[in-house]
Amino acid sequence: QVQLVESGGGSVQAGGSLRPSCTATRYAVSRFCMGWFRQVPGKGREGVAQLFTDGSWSYADSVAGRFTITKDNGKNTLYLQMNSLKPEDTAMYYCAAVDCNYGSRPLSFTYWGQGTQVTVSS
Repeated sequence: QVQLVESGGGSVQAGGSLRPSCTATRYAVSRFCMGWFRQVPGKGREGVAQLFTDGSWSYADSVAGRFTITKDNGKNTLYLQMNSLKPEDTAMYYCAAVDCNYGSRPLSFTYWGQGTQVTVSS
């Protein structure tokens, strides 16, 4: 069973930056497609960014150009560099992973972290 542990959330003012991280245990992240999702109370979960095993990525329109998803296979860790943060980015951020063939685009994710809170004040 893969465990994903997020950290690095926090509170910042609008325009600031944060870099949450997600460390996987027991299995190498290199075998997974991985992603970041976010959710605010009363709303559905939103996909933020995804990183695939062929090195390609995708971003939600709302964060494209501000957020960058990266992975350090040596540290078995996924990151989300969040710049130019806006109050509407406030949410619980979740890391997710799924076993993934090279070049595939998963429709769903199997493993989820516990979440890390990001709060952006105006």
